[in-house]
Amino acid sequence: MEIDIPALLRNLSYTREASGCGVMAVVKAGAYGHGLEEIAKALASEAVEFLGVANIGEARRIREADVESRVYLLGATWEDEREEIVARNITPCISTVEEGIAFNNIAGRRGVKLPVHIAVDTGMGRGGFLPNGIEANVALLEDLQNLNIEGIASHLSSADEDEGFTRLQIASFEETVRRLGGSDRFRWRHLSNSSGILGYPQGCCNLARPGLMLYGVSPLPGHQEKLDNVMTLKSRVTLVRSV
Repeated sequence: MEIDIPALLRNLSYTREASGCGVMAVVKAGAYGHGLEEIAKALASEAVEFLGVANIGEARRIREADVESRVYLLGATWEDEREEIVARNITPCISTVEEGIAFNNIAGRRGVKLPVHIAVDTGMGRGGFLPNGIEANVALLEDLQNLNIEGIASHLSSADEDEGFTRLQIASFEETVRRLGGSDRFRWRHLSNSSGILGYPQGCCNLARPGLMLYGVSPLPGHQEKLDNVMTLKSRVTLVRSV
């Protein structure tokens, strides 16, 4: 396996150009099999705004590799993981008031103010507050003195195959952000994965979450020629026989 770091950085540059946003580079699953620590260091050298991971184990590896970029947890957390998340200054997304209260209490004991993002379920169904009634939940979270609610996020479920539903999700997210106060209230607003970046306008968002496209794979037709493969698998023939 050969990993082409310059190709990765060219894809990052194209991501910035295509989205017009800051970048949360998704490095979950060992940076899609490319090598978590090495890829995280390369992306950090280009000052990405966040590195996105699936779990605290991946976040821990990044921190232990002395990568100082901000790390964002893309999913919900177990209760026994939260102490380490606060200790390592990892940014979680919040899907329930109870989760927010737990982080607030830990941050209070440690004497810190933890940055968090509100997760909104616009149709993925995997986590987050439903848009209907979200104002009351956000108000409860904002009363927690040890949390800094700096961002709001959702996730596109099928941007590579269902344009109609994707546009409904985008409209729902933008309306939710608007009702909650928009850019005046949230420093970071993010929704788009690679398909969303390549296929749709970013609207109110100022942060994008590329995954596949960073590694040279376009989930939508018509964009592959703009991306460079980062991984190449090679082998050698040891024996050729005619039978």
